[in-house]
Amino acid sequence: MSSPRRADAVRNRALALEAATALLSEPGATLTVEAIAARSGLGAGTVVRAFGGKDALIDAAVAALLAPVVARAGELAASKAPGEALRAFLAELMDFQAAHHGLSAGLDGLDLPGTTARRADLEAAVGDLIARAQRDGELRDDLPVGALTVLIGRTAFAVARDGSPELSAAYLTVLFAGLSPVHGR
Repeated sequence: MSSPRRADAVRNRALALEAATALLSEPGATLTVEAIAARSGLGAGTVVRAFGGKDALIDAAVAALLAPVVARAGELAASKAPGEALRAFLAELMDFQAAHHGLSAGLDGLDLPGTTARRADLEAAVGDLIARAQRDGELRDDLPVGALTVLIGRTAFAVARDGSPELSAAYLTVLFAGLSPVHGR
């Protein structure tokens, strides 16, 4: 008798996670247990039980959204020259941030260990791309990787919130001109 219940629990968890992830990708969508339940076709109590609480559900959904972004940094690092990989990744990251800019506001005050871990992975991936570009002589090396990671990340996020592809492209042009070794000295 426990097998069907276990299969239902697994299915319910997958449906709730899929619904939460879809809502996170919709501009202006409200991420509540009720909205997730309506999207998934489950009851609100079932949604909460599937994860043990709203925070755990949101954490799983946000971490699932960030995981492929982090993986993409590794793919680009393995397939492109360091400076090209960094520029391509930042452009893709800004597109992702523009599509999900409302996400951060809804996460304040929640207990999100999985999301915190994926954000740390993302920061480490950007730091690695920066360090590789510095070692390759494509970025000035007189600024510490950690400072550049924070500066680039926060500025890119602010520009991405505008949602303008032209502004994002201009930001990357100015950023890489300012970080070129020629301008650094």
